[in-house]
Amino acid sequence: MKKILLSLMVFALCFGIKVNAQEQKTPDWKRWHYLSEEEMNTPVRAVNFTETPPPTGTPRFVAEFEPMQGVMIRYPLGIPTSLVAQLSNNCQVYCIVSTSQQNSAQNTFQSAGVNMSNVHFVNAASDSYWVRDYGPWYIFEDRNPAIVDNIYNRPRPNDDNMSGVFANYWQIPMYGMNLEHTGGNMMEDGRGHGVSDELVFQENGNNEANVRQKMRDYLGIDPYHVTIDPQGDYIAHVDCWGKYLAPDKILIAQLPASNSHAADYDAVANYFATTNCCWGYPYHVYRVQEPGGSTLAPYTNSLILNKSVYVPLGSNSNYNQQALAVYQEAMPGYEIVGVTNNDWYTSWENTDALHCRTRGVMDFNMLFVDHRDVYHGEEEWQAEYPVTSKFIAYSGMDLKQDSLLVYYSIDGGAYQVAHMTATGEPDEYVGYITGYQGGSEIDYYVFGADESGHRYTQPVFAELDPHHFTVGPHSPSGELVITPTTLWFEQIGESKEFDIINETTNDIVINSIESNDSYLVITPSVFPETLPAGGTMHVVVDFLVPPTKDYIERTITISTSVGIRTVTAMLNSNLEDWGLWIPGSPYVELTVNEPQAHPYVVNGNYGSNTPIVITEVYEPTSTSHSNVQYLEIEYPELPYTLGVSQNFELTVRVNPNLSKDIKDYVETAICIVSDQNNVTYYVIIDGELLSINEVSVETKVYPNPMNNVLHIESNNVQSVAIFNAVGQQVLFVENTNEIDVESLSEGLYFVRISDRRGNSVVKKIVKN
Repeated sequence: MKKILLSLMVFALCFGIKVNAQEQKTPDWKRWHYLSEEEMNTPVRAVNFTETPPPTGTPRFVAEFEPMQGVMIRYPLGIPTSLVAQLSNNCQVYCIVSTSQQNSAQNTFQSAGVNMSNVHFVNAASDSYWVRDYGPWYIFEDRNPAIVDNIYNRPRPNDDNMSGVFANYWQIPMYGMNLEHTGGNMMEDGRGHGVSDELVFQENGNNEANVRQKMRDYLGIDPYHVTIDPQGDYIAHVDCWGKYLAPDKILIAQLPASNSHAADYDAVANYFATTNCCWGYPYHVYRVQEPGGSTLAPYTNSLILNKSVYVPLGSNSNYNQQALAVYQEAMPGYEIVGVTNNDWYTSWENTDALHCRTRGVMDFNMLFVDHRDVYHGEEEWQAEYPVTSKFIAYSGMDLKQDSLLVYYSIDGGAYQVAHMTATGEPDEYVGYITGYQGGSEIDYYVFGADESGHRYTQPVFAELDPHHFTVGPHSPSGELVITPTTLWFEQIGESKEFDIINETTNDIVINSIESNDSYLVITPSVFPETLPAGGTMHVVVDFLVPPTKDYIERTITISTSVGIRTVTAMLNSNLEDWGLWIPGSPYVELTVNEPQAHPYVVNGNYGSNTPIVITEVYEPTSTSHSNVQYLEIEYPELPYTLGVSQNFELTVRVNPNLSKDIKDYVETAICIVSDQNNVTYYVIIDGELLSINEVSVETKVYPNPMNNVLHIESNNVQSVAIFNAVGQQVLFVENTNEIDVESLSEGLYFVRISDRRGNSVVKKIVKN
């Protein structure tokens, strides 16, 4: 601010404006943030703007705290080169630079230790470094990235062209929204809520209805929270006094009570503290202390970039530390980075700092988790709480059906996992929270992953700051309660669960649990079993073989001493030609308690319209197909013609000629070759059944349970592969004994450790 006071006075004199101490606080032209001498002398310039119809698809304006593929800056810089280096190690850096200055930019960055492999120079003319204000507004139109352009509220034609530059750079559509607006005066939560101050109305003829309609049509913003400008001076940008930290969290600056604007800041904070966020309850408002006056404290003008927050530091160390602590409290698990800028020409100002000079570029391939009907406060008792969420994989890749999960904790206990299944609505899945009592405290969050490797949670802080609610009072019904009463199966080999809860005062005998369809396998299977008063029986249902038409309904009958109860199973067979496939998990474990699978249905020709000819069955770990190393496999004589809807059964045993003095686990496989497709069936063998190679003797893995790093104790490690409980490889590394497993979700895993001779050992391990 100090650097432009003289220029502002010159501007006033040039245009015959009478200036005194009182009038300097209110003239409209003061909102023209940081005018150059040239701009002051030519305040009216042609606007290069083309209005277009709004998107025909549904727009979603992505929030700053969502996944970002990169960050936009401009050269010559308005930020320290040391910050550019930090940003380049977080994501891609898109640097706007003229062709004549690109070599200078490159040399400057290299000298500062910038990761140049993550820097992309975008050649374009620009007028200033306030890329936040003039940069493109990135949206998704349905599942496709697009840009919304508006009229930049400064007389800077090159800056105002920047949306078009990046629409061409990305080769994505651009929509022209005929509003005068600026990025510094816009916050959005990624779920349709937005915040600006009243400048947006003033700059558009005070036509409030028109502003709201365009924000809704082009950006999907509704409701649009337009507040007073509490700072009451100069720039009137929301990022100078407030910031979205999450869909339900907002940061508002706070001034000492003696400051003349303190009451206005408090009024805005109170507005959000009494206004519902997108999840149906009032915002959590965090206050960051600013001393006011000439003391530098630009704390709300920060940049959130993936799991880091870059906070511009002021001139008072005590206030700096308090500000960093507020961010850390509000955003647990994030890296909070304080950033100083001591350059005289580009140093931070209270109304212009780090946020004004950067702009995130949304990840065009992100995974979006959108659970809207969030439970909060005290919820009326239900036998189960369905958690419904949409999962949008913008990459176009399939969702990982076994990685759509609800994690929940009851009364502070360990987190449990509920798998989510499709509801039949587009992109929508549901999982169930069960097993609580009246008055229980529930923490929960939703997790999703897709085949592109993208993962996301809601809330983004996961177990560090989950959704929370209290179960309402509950008096036992005096009935036998089944929850849930409908199971939705989407794919072959899927498992679903339900609970039988005895809410009577007497023991109940469960005589049997049976299905009217051989497609379903139910566990437990041994009855009768007595369920005591207040007790719960957990039942697992596996869908082994697909039917032949869309969804069909099957019934599970529960016979008890108090009558018959039923559970409905909806089986989805809307699949393509399956050909040769493996029902259930492609893993089976042979242990000392169950040394063989006899017989085991490995392959079924369901969905194929023609017979399949099986030509070969072998164990690929052996030196030749006929020399089985770990297993004895019995199967029908080959070639074997597998008719439509027929099964091919194998008997699998551990080779009895192997000794039994080695611990741990070893992995092998069975390959089945046919004239249509080939499949592989993995077998985990308890090492107590056989003697294996040197690597198993030498190898140890720890800690167990593992947290963020898994250690392998062995001198012969060539590669390590980690598989989840359903046999999917989730991690593979080579030539290392320390493995970063922080990205893995909680649960059971198999770790396969291979030496340089191709020998391997498999160990079970749990991730907390």
